[in-house]
Amino acid sequence: MEKEYHKLVRDRIPEIIRQSGNECEIVILSEAEYRQALRQKLIEEAGEAAEADEEDLVAELADLYEVIDAVMVSFGISGDRLLDEQTKRREARGGFAQKIMLLRTKSLK
Repeated sequence: MEKEYHKLVRDRIPEIIRQSGNECEIVILSEAEYRQALRQKLIEEAGEAAEADEEDLVAELADLYEVIDAVMVSFGISGDRLLDEQTKRREARGGFAQKIMLLRTKSLK
């Protein structure tokens, strides 16, 4: 039975598929295609992390973190630059420690 995927996978997945006695067809992406595929993978992994139960949450967050690392490498973003931006945004807008949920706003103009 053949199944279509058309999604970015980890480097060893084709090897693992072949070792299990199955076949797979792959293509190597251009840098532009890779960057777009990484953005799609962010959405996929964030969705899986959002829906994971407590038992699977760490593994799903690790997958998401792996994609974030790949995006950073592809775009030449250093860890220090990312952490600096995170700090600036936390100082300007706050974090999530207070567990605030915005329900609505109303224009006063």
